[in-house]
Amino acid sequence: MGVLLAFIAFFATVFGIYYVSVTTRNKERMALIEKGAEASLFNTGKEVQPLFNWNKLTLKIGMLFMGVATGIIAGSILDNIGVMENGPDYVSMIFLFGGFSLVLFYLIDRKK
Repeated sequence: MGVLLAFIAFFATVFGIYYVSVTTRNKERMALIEKGAEASLFNTGKEVQPLFNWNKLTLKIGMLFMGVATGIIAGSILDNIGVMENGPDYVSMIFLFGGFSLVLFYLIDRKK
C-alpha cells in the first residue's frame, strides 16, 4: 500500500510541476499580448528540433541486443569447447560483443 502511495505522489508531483510551468508560460504570454507586444516575439526563427530522436534510440538498443545475443552464443561456444571456465565466458563475451555493437553504432551515427 505504501509503494502505491509513493508512486501516486511521484506522478502527482511531476504533473503538478508540468501544469504550473505551462500555466505560468501562458499567463506571461497573455500579459505581453495585452500590453501590445507582437506575437512574433515568441517565434525565435528557428525550427523546433525534437528533444529526442527515437530512431537513433531504437537502432542503438537493437544493435546492443544483437551484440548481447552474439555474446551469449560466443560464450556458449567457448563453454562447450572448454576454453574458459563456466562463469567468465558468458559474462565476458556479452560485454565484449555488446561493447562492439555500441562502438559500431557510434561509427554509423557519426557518418550521418
